[in-house]
This record gives sequence, C-alpha cells and structure tokens, in this order.
Amino acid sequence: MNILLLVSSMHAGGAERVAATLSRGWVQHGHRVTLVPTFTGKGKLFYPLHPDVKLTWLADHLGRLAQTPLVPLVKLRALRKLVKQEKPDVIVSFLTNVNVMALMATRGLNVPIIVCERTNPAVSSSASSGLQRLRRLLYPHASMVTVQAEGSVSAMKQLVPNMKRLAVVPNPLPPDLPLPESREPAASGRQRLVAMGRFVSSKRFGPLITVFERLAACFPQWELVIWGDGPLRPELQAMVDGAGLSDRVLLPGRTQQPWKELQAADLFVLTSEVEGFPNALIEAMALGLPCVSVDCPSGPREITLDGQVARLVPLYDEAALEAALSDLMGNPEARQVLARQGARSVRERFGLEQVLVHWDRLFSEVK
Repeated sequence: MNILLLVSSMHAGGAERVAATLSRGWVQHGHRVTLVPTFTGKGKLFYPLHPDVKLTWLADHLGRLAQTPLVPLVKLRALRKLVKQEKPDVIVSFLTNVNVMALMATRGLNVPIIVCERTNPAVSSSASSGLQRLRRLLYPHASMVTVQAEGSVSAMKQLVPNMKRLAVVPNPLPPDLPLPESREPAASGRQRLVAMGRFVSSKRFGPLITVFERLAACFPQWELVIWGDGPLRPELQAMVDGAGLSDRVLLPGRTQQPWKELQAADLFVLTSEVEGFPNALIEAMALGLPCVSVDCPSGPREITLDGQVARLVPLYDEAALEAALSDLMGNPEARQVLARQGARSVRERFGLEQVLVHWDRLFSEVK
C-alpha cells in the first residue's frame, strides 16, 4: 500500500513522534510511506526516520510564492499537485489545521483520507473558531476520522455530527523503548518523583509543587523533578524558592533523553487538566514506573484501566493526589506491584504491532 502521511512539522512534539513511529512500522510491514511536513518554515527533523521512509517537505514545493500573502492558496495547490504525483492509496493526516488543508486540497481526487485529531476536541483550545467551523464543514467528507481515546468520541460526534466513520486509535509505544529492567537510581541518591510537560497552566505544576511541599517533611529522602519549560517557569521557580525547597524541587529544563530521566525515577505523576492521549504516562508505565494520574479528559482513565494499573485520582482534588502520592512514596512494595502491572498492561495494549493492527483494519475499511 502507498501511504501519504501528512504532519504539521517534524519538531519535538507528540504527534511528530507518533508519525515517525507509525511510518517506521508501516515500511517494516512492506508499505510505501511518504511523510510530508506541511509547515511553511520547514524546520528540522527531530525524530529519526526509518531509511525507507520518503521525506518530502511541502515547503520545497512552494516556489517563489512561499513568502507572499497568498501562501495558504499556494500550499493547497502544492499539496494537491503532490498528491497527484505520489498517487497514494490512502492519505493519513495529523492535527486539525493539516486535516482541514488536506481535505480542501484533495476534493474530487477520490483518494481515501483518514484525518486524525490529536487532542480532545471538547476541551482543547488549539483550534481557532474559524478552524472549528472548517472542521465541522469538511470532516464529513473524510473517509474516516480518528480520535485517540474513547473519552473523545462523544465530543467529536457533537462537534461534527455527520461524519462517515469515527474510530479510536491509541498512540503506539516507540518500539525502541527500553525494557523495565533497565531502570537506574537517580544520581542525587534521593528517591525521585518526576513529572514532564510544558510549563503552562493546563499542566497544573503549581498545585503539584504545593502538594509536594506538604509531603516534603514526611518524606525527606524524596525529591520532585519537573522536566520541561515554558512561560510559567518564573512563577514555578518562585513557588519553589518561597517554600524553601530549591534543593528538593528541581526544574532542570527540557531534556533530549526523557526515557533516561524516567529510568532514574521512582514514581511518575501526571497532573494535567486536559490531554489528548498522554504519551508521557504510557511511556513511564512501560518503563516500569509506578504512576499516579489525575482523571482528566482524555486518556488516563483508559490507560490506567479505571485505576487498576496506576493510581487514578479526581481532577482538581489535591487532597486525593496528596494521599495517593503519600501512600506510594511510603510503600516500596506497593510501588513494585503497581510498576509490574502497569508495564505489562500498556505494553500488551499499546505496543507498535498491536496499534498497527488497528490501522490495518482502518485501511481495509476505507479502500
């Protein structure tokens, strides 16, 4: 099968990593894959691709008109020309803005197109009002619309009531993810609670710092490390300094080695008020970390099997979050049991081969 995969960019993001992982799996299964980042500024390839994946930057096809006010129309024309040239059997498109552009550019070409939402559309603010209107207008013309979690299905149906098909396809675990047995202790010698994400209000790292402040005296051997960066860094650092915890709550910035940092941790926590499908949570579980997650829309409830293979606490309930963290920080046996259960569960459900089975089914349905 000839697959044309459209993404906004290949920068360091969750959708981009999934695109690299899926394209690798597809070519290893004998498919032909052309990966097309559509960002006009082109950018760099952050995630390595399988050598058999053909990488085509849409920016290279825009010509002299790339810097004019007509660039949206130029992109549509360039993408339509590229589709005619590549003659794909199916187009897979990631992210709302790319999905809308793909549907506009391919009208009348009779190529099956699967558009993929990467967030929960009911609570995400990533799509402008104009983009939301275009989504409602154009998604019914897609051969298939996918969301990442069952928790997004009802919202998608309400926002776009006339879709032909709607399917749930989870993100795959990266195939080169280390095994749980390869975990190492933190260099600091302390036990480590870890969180990861952009320093924005929706990640709720401020409340996490407050919860850890209440736990710190009872667990002097523990530290909190929050990997990431963003506009709230000064505010979060001020909270840490004000609590007198600058040696126990660390904000080291972004990391190019998230798996290595997770392997050096003893407990992972997700505190977001919204997620599309939290890659950091399933990867932490797959690496053998016991995990605590808030029950935000969408993904954590499904990933944790309603709290059976990781602790699940109500969103905005800091007392429940504190209790769950306290219980696990003080109980190494409970952490070991939860780590084994979580790793086995997510690897069985979200391994690349298992997710590729979902995609094979979708491809057969839209032919």
